[in-house]
Amino acid sequence: MTERPAPSLPQAGDNEPIVLVVDDDPSVRRALTNLFESVGLKVAAFGSAQEILQSKPPEVPSCLVLDIRLPGLSGLDLQADLAKANIHTPIIFITGHGDIPMTVRAMKSGAVDFLTKPVRDQDMLDAVQAAIERDRKRREIEKTVSNVRSRFESLTPRERDVLSLVASGKMNKHVAAELGLAEITVKIYRGQIMRKMGAKSLAELVKMNEALGIQPPKRDDQT
Repeated sequence: MTERPAPSLPQAGDNEPIVLVVDDDPSVRRALTNLFESVGLKVAAFGSAQEILQSKPPEVPSCLVLDIRLPGLSGLDLQADLAKANIHTPIIFITGHGDIPMTVRAMKSGAVDFLTKPVRDQDMLDAVQAAIERDRKRREIEKTVSNVRSRFESLTPRERDVLSLVASGKMNKHVAAELGLAEITVKIYRGQIMRKMGAKSLAELVKMNEALGIQPPKRDDQT
């Protein structure tokens, strides 16, 4: 049998969320597609794990409605492969043969929900909306961190040292003593850092530093 091409997925520039459906039963794929489209959601349906792995992950908020039992690569195996590839699309598992060990494994690996067929339409829609919202928030956080990191990379090594110490709560005179600088020099550095980072307050600067996970520089006498 000729392998059908994988559906094309929306990428950057198209902000509408999409539901990815993976089920080897054509009638299930059709029913889920109709359900999601009835509430205005975009849908891409796949018949196997291999098909979706051939597609580029969508660059818009999305979720994956995934049958746990599939020919070839199982739903649980696909979940593991996506995690290894650093793809964090929220997953809703569906199955007609679920058991407790499967459910535990799926949920421990980050699944949003585990639904048993036949699934009530409203239960499915509620799970999908929750998953898409989770993905939307994750993308917003990642975008914010990426922007902050880009600004951080514009700082000089000395400015980064000053930033980490100031963000840890040290006063200018203590930062100066720690780095062997004049206090007025620390004040100048702080002004430059605030400008480059686009921070309007010290509190905002501290939040940016926390988002990056930057640790204060170690002194020579520290191990």
